[in-house]
Amino acid sequence: MRKILLLPFLVWACASPEQDPDPVVKEPLFQQPANFPAPAYALASNPVTEEGFELGKDLFNDPMLSRDNTISCAECHNQSYAFTHHGHDVSHGVDNRVGTRNAPAVQNMAWQKEFFWDGGVGDLDLFSVAPIENPLEMDENLGNVLAKLRSTQKYPALFHKAYGSTEITSQKFLKALSQFMLSLVSANSRYDKYARKEGGILNSEELAGLSLFQQKCSSCHAGDLFTDQSYRNNGLNIQGSKDEGRFRITERVEDRFKFKVPSLRNVEMTAPYMHDGRFYTLEEVLHHYASGVQQTPNVDASLKNGIPLTAEEQAKIVAFLKTLTDREFLTNPKFAGN
Repeated sequence: MRKILLLPFLVWACASPEQDPDPVVKEPLFQQPANFPAPAYALASNPVTEEGFELGKDLFNDPMLSRDNTISCAECHNQSYAFTHHGHDVSHGVDNRVGTRNAPAVQNMAWQKEFFWDGGVGDLDLFSVAPIENPLEMDENLGNVLAKLRSTQKYPALFHKAYGSTEITSQKFLKALSQFMLSLVSANSRYDKYARKEGGILNSEELAGLSLFQQKCSSCHAGDLFTDQSYRNNGLNIQGSKDEGRFRITERVEDRFKFKVPSLRNVEMTAPYMHDGRFYTLEEVLHHYASGVQQTPNVDASLKNGIPLTAEEQAKIVAFLKTLTDREFLTNPKFAGN
């Protein structure tokens, strides 16, 4: 009996004082879901570290990135709504200025090849410059942002933790923001657990909706990313600013009024919908495709006759779309601002 009682003590005493007898195994900050393709982002060029992630998160939530220190990235990208500007048809910026487009979801960025509704940026590491310098959003100069960060006590220390130096450069700044955004992976919806056979259950209405979705919608909203990342004209009535979409970037006539096909992940939470936020419910969106498609210039060939859907079929597709809501992602405290 005495030997048994002494054994735990002897094992502990023989261990190296620097060795953790029960180390905590941390989950990688970036993980590729089993049902996702390989990422498009070159992760080897900017590996996600704990320190880089935390720095990026602080920057993402800091209004210092705007001209008047009032608007952070998180202002238009709220975690509870899949990092969108919930309830706002278009983005709002400094001095209550109003943008021209709906703020897209910041999720699964590692799989995107181009960014924004018109694909105007082709590198995640340059993505953040656009809203910072847009006069209708943050209206600041990147050089001014770096100067403000350097003047604080907080940020030189955080950059040192992340990069081993207190030097604050545009490259380090942008890569830190990328590290945070790369970590915003949404892949644990009920649909995902059903697709990966991890115990997710879809009821009969949702399964019928999945079947209809695959027949009617998956040519654009393809694969488990629920987007083929193409640019299409989906027959919206041309209104307001008469935004010409992809044409702004390519200046090709055939790209007029084409916009990037968005992912439908967490779509239940990302209202309003379309590039200008004109629809506030999924029912309105399905009604548009069923009977509201306009034969505008360059309307997608697959939509020449709309997408014939009965009211019952539309309801089933909406039921399926709600299975793409990832509650773990929307409530994960790791992503919340400090």
